[in-house]
Amino acid sequence: MVHTRQYIIDEQGERIGVLLALEEYQQLTRLTPADADLLVGLSEAELQALAYSALAPTEQERLDDLLARNADGQLSEADQVALDHLLPYVDQFSIVKTRARYTLAHHASTLSSS
Repeated sequence: MVHTRQYIIDEQGERIGVLLALEEYQQLTRLTPADADLLVGLSEAELQALAYSALAPTEQERLDDLLARNADGQLSEADQVALDHLLPYVDQFSIVKTRARYTLAHHASTLSSS
């Protein structure tokens, strides 16, 4: 792809605009989805790896232990702090995995409707 850019400048020589080659413009607009939940710039293999990733086994065991002891009311103050620190991380991890799956499904539906 040829990146042909021409800048529009004002009387002071400041750049105030840019003209792009149509191909470059189309490439840039394809990377800016109307749906903010789509993950862009990742290959299908990267999206699949992300969608099917899991917590490290030691982290999952720690989370399971903390959650079980919390349900039984057996957490120390330090363990409660650890759980409170871990839960937002796990939530964000789940959101990113879900967005990767959503993006894969969107790509599949886009291909089937073409």
